[in-house]
Order: sequence, then structure tokens, then C-alpha cells
Amino acid sequence: MKAIQITTYGDIKDSLKIAEIDKPEISGSEILIAVKAAAANPIDYKIVQGHLKDMLKLDLPSGIGYDVSGVVVEIGNEVKDFKVGDEIFSRVPQEYMGTVAEFVAVDSKVVAHKPENVTFEKSASLPLTGLTAIQALEKVNLKKDDRILIHAGSGGVGSFAIQYAKSKGAIVYTTTSTTNLDWVKALGADRVIDYKNEDYKEVANNLDIVFDTLGDDYTFEAFDIIKEGGRVTSIIGPPDAESAKEMGMENYQLPEKLAKLIEEKSAEYKHTWMQPNADQLKEIKAMIEDRTIRPTIDLVYSFEDAVKAYEYLATGRAQGKIIISLAETFENQ
Repeated sequence: MKAIQITTYGDIKDSLKIAEIDKPEISGSEILIAVKAAAANPIDYKIVQGHLKDMLKLDLPSGIGYDVSGVVVEIGNEVKDFKVGDEIFSRVPQEYMGTVAEFVAVDSKVVAHKPENVTFEKSASLPLTGLTAIQALEKVNLKKDDRILIHAGSGGVGSFAIQYAKSKGAIVYTTTSTTNLDWVKALGADRVIDYKNEDYKEVANNLDIVFDTLGDDYTFEAFDIIKEGGRVTSIIGPPDAESAKEMGMENYQLPEKLAKLIEEKSAEYKHTWMQPNADQLKEIKAMIEDRTIRPTIDLVYSFEDAVKAYEYLATGRAQGKIIISLAETFENQ
């Protein structure tokens, strides 16, 4: 079968290649999926560029991609919830990485039936971003009337998080660039901040929650704009004790600067190392089917142009998700 593979760490164009590899074999609890679409995510190109090689140990060449939608073509003898022909979507665990491929095998416990009212491409856009947003916001107990700032509202996680927070009755502030203002407003944010022309810290303050999707100084600045006893939830800042344990970091301690800010504001700080979760995928499916949330896609690339998809994603200009469609490539062979 054909797959996109990481052959070496470095430049995206030089590191990713189309390869012919063996079709996966499945065990009793696994299903084999004929891939119809996969999503490109920032973690993918960061892996390619070598930024995560100390954390994620790969044997190169390696597959790429975590998000998938497709059709079940084979089931293990222990699988009860799926049958051949079912249309599914998933964010696969690390050990199954490699969804930009003709077929992918995955444990059925992290898979859900895809939303019935959207395409495979739109379904593939949802798992990683949706699970990340839900898990990050659940950790800080997002609720009705909470005032929340969500950074980078035009990104995959940000665009889902805006819609999810509004569905919970929160008052949503978000940041984006001038060119994306109208697009992000249409997602339902109460106040869209043009970070190129406005200081977000002057517009959004005394907040209940900041959702940090940017890291670096933004993580620390979050404590300037939350109220006393407020909450900061991050997907890119320093780990907290729980996520450090999930990452296998022993004897971990919060950075001194962060610990001081938490103490000074009597604040709560949570870090999310997203985990695959079939029950939350079912929640996402329900929200898509009742149109509480709509998928946000910027561009769809063919399998043959997958490398170009990752190059575009790495520019940081994507308005929503970048999708790699495999349906036409392999159905026409």
C-alpha cells in the first residue's frame, strides 16, 4: 500500500516521501480502516522538523498523521462495536501514528462512528482539535457565563473551542489577525480581538479562564488578565504535575516563574496532553449532527500533494484545518 513517510528529520519537502509499505495486519481488538481522509496538524510538521524527537522516539522511516476518517474493511475477533462497512473517525494513539496512508490499523476502543451529516474530509478535521479543546476546557470546569479568552481563534483548536465554549453558555473573547476577523466572528465569539491592531490585554481582563494555545510569554501573561482565583488551561505551556506524569517526566517541578504566578493570583493552572477518547468523539459526533458545532476547513489536498499540505500548514496562515483526501486517489485505481 502507499503511505506518506518521514524518512529523516529536517525540511518538510526533503523529509516526507510517498512510499510503498506493507498493509497492516490486525489483532483481535483492532480494526483495519480504508482511509478516505486525514488531517494535517501542527504536531505532524513539528515531528518532521525534529522538534519533538527527544519526547517521541521514532524508528525512521515512520508514518505520519493522527486524524483519520474512513471505512472499516476488516475487524478483529474481539471487536463488538463495529462491522465491515462502518464509516468511522478517530484520533489514533501514538503507536498507530501513520494515518496518511491507504490503510491504517487501530484499536477499536479509540474509534467512533463518524457524523452522518458531513463528509469524510470534514469528519477527519475533528478528532485531534475537538478532543484537545474539550479536554482542555473540561479540566478547568468551563461553565455558563464564564468569561474566557481563547487565543488563536482561526486555528483548528481555537475555532472548535470557540464553538464549544459558546455551546456551554460562556462569554468568549478570542484573538486573530486582521484578515480573519469576519471569519472568526461567524464562529460566534462575543469579542474578536485583532492582535495586529489591538492589545488583547487591554480588551480582555478580569477573566475567569484563559485558554493558552500559543505558549511562551502568552502562558505567563494569562495570569495578568484572569481574576483572583481564575483558571489558565494550556496545551503548549509548561506541563503541570498530571500531564508531566502522562509524558513520563519523573521528579517534575513547575517552573519557578509559573509557580509564583499561580500563587500570587490564587489561580488554577492545567496543562492538557490530549488523549484519544471514543466517548468524547461520540459527543463531537452529536454536536456536529445537531449543528451545535461546524467543522472548519481551509484547504483539501490530494494524497499526491500531501507534502504541499504540510508546507502550507507550517506557514501558520491556515484558516481552519488542512485535509488530505485519499478517496479519489485509491478508488480510481
